[in-house]
Amino acid sequence: MTYFNESDIDNLHLIYKINLINSCSGYKSANLIGSKSKDGFENVAVFSSVTHIGSSPAMLGFFLRPTTVLRNTYENLKNTGYYTINHIHKSIIKDAHHTSAKYDDSISEFDATDLESEFKTDFHAPFVKDAPIQLAMEFVEEYEIKANNTILVIGKIVGLYVNDNLIEKDGFINLSKAEVAAINGLDGYAIPENKTRFGYQRPKVLETKSE
Repeated sequence: MTYFNESDIDNLHLIYKINLINSCSGYKSANLIGSKSKDGFENVAVFSSVTHIGSSPAMLGFFLRPTTVLRNTYENLKNTGYYTINHIHKSIIKDAHHTSAKYDDSISEFDATDLESEFKTDFHAPFVKDAPIQLAMEFVEEYEIKANNTILVIGKIVGLYVNDNLIEKDGFINLSKAEVAAINGLDGYAIPENKTRFGYQRPKVLETKSE
């Protein structure tokens, strides 16, 4: 195996280090976060850091890089309190990834790609049309990660839209049926297949070993 100690990692070429560390954690969720400014400008951007926070109440979090540069998603959700999370699926991967380009806040990524915005039930922020899972989110709180000046944004799920054929009898959403993508590193996309599910695990009754 190739081994990198802390000093090795610190001295790597910047791009090599970014790729290495972003991919070593494994596959991550692939989502488009939709938002709209107070002035009505729509924004959509790819994120690979959306994570489960809790089920009761239903909350999700995601991480943002330092706000020393333009972060339209962050500004919009802080100013309006609302945003959407939309799962990236196989047919929109190329356009979804292009939303990582840094456009001015007056330019919508919906206009720069073939992605289409969709509004539902008077919710302020746009959803991504035809995304198989769409979540309406309300901003709750944020935490500064002082070690690297990133921000953990926590939001509450106030609406959940799921294609009917994806929900199994026990509530499990089978993402593989919708060809939902996962991200490896910053720019590697994969379509996982759901091969096996295991039920809730309980401790085994172990036999006492005789001396």
